[in-house]
Amino acid sequence: MVESPLVRALLRAATALVLAFIYLPLIILAVYAFNESKLAAWPPTGFTLDWFGEAAANPAIRTALLNSLVAATAATLIALVLGTLAALAVQRYDFFGKNTVSFLFVLPIALPGVVTGIALQSSFKLFGVGLGLPTIIIAHATFCVVVAYNNIVARLRRLPRSPEEASADLGADSWMTFRRITLPGVRTALLSGGLLAFALSFDEVIVTLFAAGAGTKTIPVWIFNAMQRPNELPVVNVVALLLVLISVIPVWIAQRLSGGEIARGGR
Repeated sequence: MVESPLVRALLRAATALVLAFIYLPLIILAVYAFNESKLAAWPPTGFTLDWFGEAAANPAIRTALLNSLVAATAATLIALVLGTLAALAVQRYDFFGKNTVSFLFVLPIALPGVVTGIALQSSFKLFGVGLGLPTIIIAHATFCVVVAYNNIVARLRRLPRSPEEASADLGADSWMTFRRITLPGVRTALLSGGLLAFALSFDEVIVTLFAAGAGTKTIPVWIFNAMQRPNELPVVNVVALLLVLISVIPVWIAQRLSGGEIARGGR
């Protein structure tokens, strides 16, 4: 398609405007993380690295970071197992209510986080489960499984059935066929889905507030609580900046692995 210089210029300007709209707040956050003053005033009075040292020395931040890493890792592993099983069942077999089941698998990612949080907290209390890190993992797995499922089922749709059928004809059982034929074909989808699920779990705050006990905090929950204390605002900016960087890395890797086709919902 031939475009005039004016159209190209307008498209570039529109692209720059959209990118500025999305990323300008993050740029301001990054600048404030190095701001010498405790006040969020513009322009910054000076630049310092002292807040990074304070964040690293804060035991509450270190504990919250460890909780976030453990919760995200465990929720991702659970999501990969359940998502793989669900994707294989929906994509490789025909049964009554298949479309409904597929819809129910992707529904949790579309539900408001506050609704999911209330429902999970009520369920935990009903069954007498104490709130803490295990309940955070379970809560995160409920929506992380959608990410894994979407990535794997999309890959299964593109994989031919003939190698699996040939494996079965040659006498291989279901496990051997999955291990030697299906798994290599969905390996990158598993990895990209796992990375996206990890990023989604790592920065989740709404569901975590309902699923965590009073003494259990993740990094997003710590930020949420610390925002109420103005004196901790510079350290909050530092932690928030690090949270952005940690979240960007797995998403970028997943995007590279999936060739730009990321099946991810959002809250």
